[in-house]
Amino acid sequence: MSARRIKTRDIGLGFPPPKKVCNDKNCPYHGNIRVRGILLEGVIVSKKMDKTGVLLREYLYYDKKYKRYERRRSKISVHIPPCIPVEEGDVVVVGETRPISKTVSFVVVYNKSKGGE
Repeated sequence: MSARRIKTRDIGLGFPPPKKVCNDKNCPYHGNIRVRGILLEGVIVSKKMDKTGVLLREYLYYDKKYKRYERRRSKISVHIPPCIPVEEGDVVVVGETRPISKTVSFVVVYNKSKGGE
């Protein structure tokens, strides 16, 4: 029996593919999940779940009544494929996918802190 070779797919976003290979079905590079919709950037603040982390995203919101901006933040649950090394405190780019679970609809596509190792 020969081992099945897993090919690395180009996801078309301009990020280099990871050097490590995984067999996660929810990996955008080695699985069968597609990245569509928006790309977001933020900091991973928690990585206590299995293959899932919490992304903290800070953004500016324009308040029309007072004609000024206010800082807001939101937390988003993201899927972390095993081939992308991510630790708490890393700045990552995530892409929108189909719902993976009840709360997870984003997947990490690039780690800016480690330069895509």
